Amino acid sequence: MYVLDSSAFIHEYHTSEPIASVPLVREELEDESAFRFEALEGSGMHMHIPDSETVARIERAARETGDLAELSETDIRLVAATFELDGTLVTDDYAMQNVAEKLNLVVEPIARDGIEEQRHWHFQCGGCGREFDEHHDRCPVCGTELSRKKPA
Repeated sequence: MYVLDSSAFIHEYHTSEPIASVPLVREELEDESAFRFEALEGSGMHMHIPDSETVARIERAARETGDLAELSETDIRLVAATFELDGTLVTDDYAMQNVAEKLNLVVEPIARDGIEEQRHWHFQCGGCGREFDEHHDRCPVCGTELSRKKPA
């Protein structure tokens, strides 16, 4: 089962395999890509709503990789649906790919190259320069905003 992100509808992704998505994807689409979503839904695309326990598991994995703040609710539910359906995630979103890699899910990128390696992001304070493994809105030491930093 191939689980389609919004980029699959935007880039007119085609496969002969069974496909699925989550209802929230429709809300991200406009114009022709929205019509493609509706046409595929009408022709049998499986609409999957992941279990809340799986969603929580995906959020934990995203927190561990440092990607949680980068993922939308739709993104998290797509990864969760892929996990539950034992499917292939079809997306160009790097944060989604990174979390999927951590969970040993298969990913098929569309218009971009996929990730080359899994990353565990670090966060650095723009004020005092301290680094943290977990994301905070602000530095717990000096209060300055943190930025995501590629690990060494």
